[in-house]
Amino acid sequence: MKEYQDLETHPWAPFIPENSRVLIMGTFPPGPHRWSMNFYYPNRTNDFWYMMGLLFRGDRNALLMPDDNKFDLDAIKNLLCNNGIALNDTGYKIRRLKGNASDKYLDIVEPVNLESLLERMPQCHDIATTGEKAAGVIADLTSTPVPKMGTHSDTNSGLRLWRMPSTSRAFPMRLDEKAGYYRRLFEAAGIL
Repeated sequence: MKEYQDLETHPWAPFIPENSRVLIMGTFPPGPHRWSMNFYYPNRTNDFWYMMGLLFRGDRNALLMPDDNKFDLDAIKNLLCNNGIALNDTGYKIRRLKGNASDKYLDIVEPVNLESLLERMPQCHDIATTGEKAAGVIADLTSTPVPKMGTHSDTNSGLRLWRMPSTSRAFPMRLDEKAGYYRRLFEAAGIL
């Protein structure tokens, strides 16, 4: 019998700019003790915001506060809004089987209500998942095969479901290589 931790509900509302064309979905945030800000990809050791700085500003540290090692939440939200990038996660309610943020030990009790989420984004035609588990959840919700990393599957409703590499530092890939995968997604979506 599994020993489950307490049930957790996602701590943040979906971040949906008016002009959202791409929805990026991870699995679920780490525990609050790992947060450096109260927003998506809050862990300073996650490559997501470094990768976005590299892609959109040419500098991996562009989304850090000047003279501080904290993320600049205003700059992050401006980047997302200016480029039509929405964020949410695939898990709405979860249990951590080992008390950490590893997808391997994450039990998704209730996935995101994807249909409701997409109704709020009529211009969104691309969903990108940051890792294998998130890709599997969205593939199940859309009855779509899980794409190979860096590629997409087409859903019956005309969406492209992209599987991107995990931005966790535990995933063994250099930042510039991860950025290359995401660049192809953003180019296909007409953002870069």
